[in-house]
Amino acid sequence: MSQKGKAAKEQGLLGPGLFRFLKDLKAHNDREWFTEHKPRYETEARDPMLRFIGAFSGPLSSISRHFMADPRPSGGSLFRIYRDTRFAKDKTPYKTHLAAHFPHRAAIAGGVHGPGFYLHLEPGGSFAGGGLWHPEPEALFQVRQAIATKPAAWKALRKSGLEIEGDALQRVPQGFGADHPCAEDLKLKDFYTTTSFTNAQVLAPDFLDQVTQACQKAAPLVAFLCKALDLPW
Repeated sequence: MSQKGKAAKEQGLLGPGLFRFLKDLKAHNDREWFTEHKPRYETEARDPMLRFIGAFSGPLSSISRHFMADPRPSGGSLFRIYRDTRFAKDKTPYKTHLAAHFPHRAAIAGGVHGPGFYLHLEPGGSFAGGGLWHPEPEALFQVRQAIATKPAAWKALRKSGLEIEGDALQRVPQGFGADHPCAEDLKLKDFYTTTSFTNAQVLAPDFLDQVTQACQKAAPLVAFLCKALDLPW
């Protein structure tokens, strides 16, 4: 192996410029600064993330062949750096993190609201995992129905120690019994689980393996959600 190749392997797929750029962007979140430093965004943040997404395709298919890791710079797994400020009080134009979504091939129309895996990179706040975030009402009902009618399978997930995150209602939704053994989980509006990473872990040579392990950990939950939504796993 060449010295250059050895150095790249030791450094990992994501270099320290990634977090330096995101920290600078947070301090100068305006269009003039970003336009001037766009080449940094592309070489230090976007392109390494796209290479990571491409490298994750194989490990992801080993978890389930029905999910996509698309390394295209536009329209693929990588979320845009530009914020939608139309209805937001915060008018800063750029996100100060990088994120990628790995959706189910049969549920691409559902976008981020369908079952999938997710990677979020932010200085001091990186994580990966999987599940279902802000699903449409019909999909949310289907998941709740699966929990209500298959409580043993759902309880097995819970007993495995999987921490399920997300927003929840104050009361059990209409149509489900308040005395159901899974009543607390029937209140959930999201169903996802995550694993956090330090900056050093993100930049380590084995970060691809760590993300794979985080998604493997989330896989039983994602599998349950896919079955609830009649999607192949």
